[in-house]
Parts: sequence; structure tokens; C-alpha cells
Amino acid sequence: MNVVEEKIDDLNAVIRVQIVPEDYSEKVDKTLKDYRKQANIPGFRPGKVPMGLIKNKYGKAVLAEELNKVVNESINNFITTNKVEILGNPMPKEDEEVKGDFDNPGEFEFAYEIGLAPEFEVNLSKKNKFDYLKVDIADDMLDKEVENLAKRYGSLVPAEKAGEKDMVLGEFKQIDGDITNTSTISMEFIADDKVKKEIVGQKVGTTLKLDPKSVSKGAEDMAAMLAISEEEAEALEGDFEFKITEIKTMVPAAVDQALFDKLFGEGAVKTEEELRERIKTDLERMFTNDSDRLLSQTISDKLIEKTNFDLPEDFLKRWIMASSEKEVTREELDADFENYAKSLKWQLIQNKIIKNNDIKVEPDEVMEYTKGLLVNQYAQYGMPAPEDAQLLSQAQEVLQNREEANKIYDNIYGSKMLSFFKETVKLNEKSLPYDDFVKEAYKQP
Repeated sequence: MNVVEEKIDDLNAVIRVQIVPEDYSEKVDKTLKDYRKQANIPGFRPGKVPMGLIKNKYGKAVLAEELNKVVNESINNFITTNKVEILGNPMPKEDEEVKGDFDNPGEFEFAYEIGLAPEFEVNLSKKNKFDYLKVDIADDMLDKEVENLAKRYGSLVPAEKAGEKDMVLGEFKQIDGDITNTSTISMEFIADDKVKKEIVGQKVGTTLKLDPKSVSKGAEDMAAMLAISEEEAEALEGDFEFKITEIKTMVPAAVDQALFDKLFGEGAVKTEEELRERIKTDLERMFTNDSDRLLSQTISDKLIEKTNFDLPEDFLKRWIMASSEKEVTREELDADFENYAKSLKWQLIQNKIIKNNDIKVEPDEVMEYTKGLLVNQYAQYGMPAPEDAQLLSQAQEVLQNREEANKIYDNIYGSKMLSFFKETVKLNEKSLPYDDFVKEAYKQP
């Protein structure tokens, strides 16, 4: 057997595998003998079928299968041994037939195309400056959070007149139809100011002419409000009356020791100032994930833009079309190839960073990370985590799922890449008002 690589250019090559009978004949003969033992052919006793008949019936198929195994193993060994960095998988050369005679097996030669990973360098240092965006936890945000907590632990009490943030209960009745249903209107979420003004100040027992569309958030919400299907809600026409049967207003809980104890445990927080500090710390921790994600995305975008190298595009397009589970037309591929190329480019850059900086994920890290995920899941359901032995067993089961394991490895590598970025580049911390930060964090690429 002989395997050689023929360079076409820096990004494309052909691997030729030359095979002689000694590479395959013994395994082919053994397989055919096994077939002979099992063959059930009329006129012959089991195991007594002439070998010539077995070869005529199964010989070419067995030979083809064995040659395929030998070729694949040879190519994989060659790529591994010679550390050839390829993109995609080797593909049979389209314009070149296999050299060899299946009717009179002897020497064979197979030619496979490969796409080569480009050579490039990644340059990152303290000379590279990036903004690290953070949320400015302003006093008005803390005021709102305290207000929300007081509301969450407050109570609904009857009110005489409807206010701008009250809950108004009543009965909808279609004037020229059969639809009637008791429902609740949240005044706070009515978008139509004119309709809101009409309801504000009304008392229990008042009947209003009211379009359900004006006090709901679309067809799904209106369907629930009137106890009809979403399709009926979308097609609904006609006037409605709404008779107010009850008005409830939210009385927030007092911001005092009783509320502090409910939120954080007895004595953990003793003043409103301490409460605001706790809220601020929690908000900063919550927004850190978004800040980190923004930084990683900004750096990856910049590296993709500034790291110049080409890809074997023609080969990759043919490989994608040949290997895709779903049928892909050339037009569809051309339209989406830029996104694919960008994703592949980032993968190559990331792998280069990982290799050059010896960034590794050890099995013990993966196990501890997975156990941590499970502990968090238990906590979300208010359940204590099991003993370590059981937790270990559950983590092992999770990692047996290849898709889940890949996600976990990607998450850990992502975390290590983030740490590398923070240690390597110069960061300029920049605080933004909440609304501006949200626009940056969730804007479309």
C-alpha cells in the first residue's frame, strides 16, 4: 500500500491510495468463506456451496466493501500521522475513475480530494482595546426594583373607582351576538390612552361600550379574555359592553423589616439602604453574563474581520452539497455560504487560539461542571441535590448524550476563551444606561 499527497495549491490537494492484493485479498477470502458457511442456496447443503458460485454471487460486493475500508483507514492514518489539517472530509475525485479491474482484482488506485486549512496567525495583545459594556445601576432603576418587590409582596384590596394601575373585573357582552364572558382588565397594560381615560374613574356597576381589542394584547390574549378560539378572535367584529363588577387596587407591602426578612431571611438585611445594595449587587451579577457575551462577540467579530485568510470555497461547497442531510440546491448554498464561511473562519481562529495558548478542558472539569448544572436544576425546583454518588451517576448519564456533552464542552471552552480575552487585551469599562445597554446586548448582527 502506498499513500501520497499531491498539492494542487495552498488550499487543495489530492490523496492517492495505491493498493495491492496483499492489502485486501486475505480479508476478502475470509469474508467469502464465512458467506459460504452461511449461504442457503437450493441444490447445495449448508457449507457445501462451491466457492466459485459464492465468488460470482458476492465477490464484487465484498471486494468493494473491503477496498472502501482499506482506503478510508489509509487516508485517516495518513492525515493523522502527517498532521494534515483538513476542512470537511475527503471526497472521491469527481473527474477521475478508480484505477483497477473488479473482474480480475489486482492493483487499485483511488484518488480523493481534500480541502486544506489555511495558514494564518492570530494577533491579540494589550495593544488591542475593547469596550467592556456594563449597566449603570442608577437610582431610578433601584427605585423601580424596590417598588416591584413591594408590589410582589403587596395585597389587592377593593377600590371605589378605577385607577390607572388597578385590576378591573367585569363581564363582556356582545351587543349583537352570543359572546359573554367574565374577565379582568389590567389598566396598567392598556396601550390606548383614550380607552384608558374612559375607564379611569368609573365605579362598580358601570356599563361601558368597550372594544375588547383595545384592552388586549392581540388575538391570543383577546381569545382568552372572551373564552373563544384564536381564529374567532381574529375574525371578531361587532360592539361589546363591559359591566364593571369589581375593582381591585394593589397596596404595596411596606418597605420594612418584615419585607426584608421575607426576601433574604431573618436579620440578613436591616435597612432600605442595605436592601438597595443587595439589589444592586444582584443586578450587576445578572448583567455580567450579557456584558461577557457582548465582549466575546465584539472580539470574535473583530478577529474575523482582521484575520485574513482564504478558504477552499469550491471544495467546501461540493462537500456541503454531498454531505448535507437535506437536499441543498447550488442557489441556496451560494446564498448562505457567506454565513457558513464566517462561522468556519471563527472556528479556525478559535482553534488556533486554543492550540497556541494550550487551553485545555480536562475530564474532571467537565464532570464538575455537569454536576453543577444538575445542582442548579434541583434548586430551580426547590429540591435538595442528591448525594455525590448519585449526582455523579446522573452527570455520567448526561455526558453519554453526545449532543449534551458537546454543549457542555463548548460552554467550558467558551468560558476559558473569555478569560483569555480578558487577560490578553486591554479593556475599557464603559457604563451605559439600562435601555442603551439592552439595545447593544440584543441588537441583530
